[in-house]
Amino acid sequence: MIIGTGVDITEVGRLRKAIEKWGMSFLNRVFTKEELKNAKTRLNLYPHLAGRFAAKEAVFKALGNVKLNLKEVQILNDKDGRPYCEILNGETKDKAKDVDILISISHVKNYATAFAIITQKD
Repeated sequence: MIIGTGVDITEVGRLRKAIEKWGMSFLNRVFTKEELKNAKTRLNLYPHLAGRFAAKEAVFKALGNVKLNLKEVQILNDKDGRPYCEILNGETKDKAKDVDILISISHVKNYATAFAIITQKD
């Protein structure tokens, strides 16, 4: 059963400007260490990070009114390259044990978009 859906689009240039202006302070406020480690292996850093940011926002929308910050939602890739989401902390972590969070991310030169679906575990 679908509990919630969320979608987000992010301008790659806007994210790039934030990184250039605030540097590691911004990156460490938005992304986990594991996300940043993964991003450093990518050829196109800014579209990759914009996709992750969009995915986090999509997950927030799909979960509804929850108390999470950006670093409590971690977006990584499985061994086959598919993105997945982990809830790391906060009140929602216990609730997240009962749901599956499915995400899809896409990006082009100027935009990144992501979609999240929250379903009840069987």
